[in-house]
Amino acid sequence: MRRDISCCFTGHRPEKLPWGEDEQAPSCLEIKDKLAASVVRAYEAGYRHFLCGMARGADFYFCEAVLALREQMPDVTLEAVIPCEEQAARWSERDRDRYYALVEACDGETMVQRRYDKGCMLRRNRYLVDHAARLISIYNGMLGGTMYTISYAMKQELELDIIYL
Repeated sequence: MRRDISCCFTGHRPEKLPWGEDEQAPSCLEIKDKLAASVVRAYEAGYRHFLCGMARGADFYFCEAVLALREQMPDVTLEAVIPCEEQAARWSERDRDRYYALVEACDGETMVQRRYDKGCMLRRNRYLVDHAARLISIYNGMLGGTMYTISYAMKQELELDIIYL
């Protein structure tokens, strides 16, 4: 897929989100609305292909927002970028079911590598940035994978749309 029409995402897992797993919390619903608006803005700016790292938490929200947009705009495509085969192996049954349903709904999937190692999430994040021209993020200002991915995207001169918590 052409990089110039591709948009990727980075964000936090539930452990780093103020509402944790409570997706009905008003602050979570507000962030989901902002995220959906960011996805629509990306579409309006010409982005048609979206890449998602398929982690629990904010990645799921992004994936669901893109799928909702695709229902309205059939030229939207969504790629699941999976760091390793067993990404969801230790998740709760509920999270695994959600993950597999979301991956199934995507237009395609890219597995960065087969086996887990300590660098596979980093390689997944670099893949996202290296295949996109825009990055949407939900970010709490703290050190970690999301901050690294934003920094890498800045070095690669991606357009940034950061939703701060």
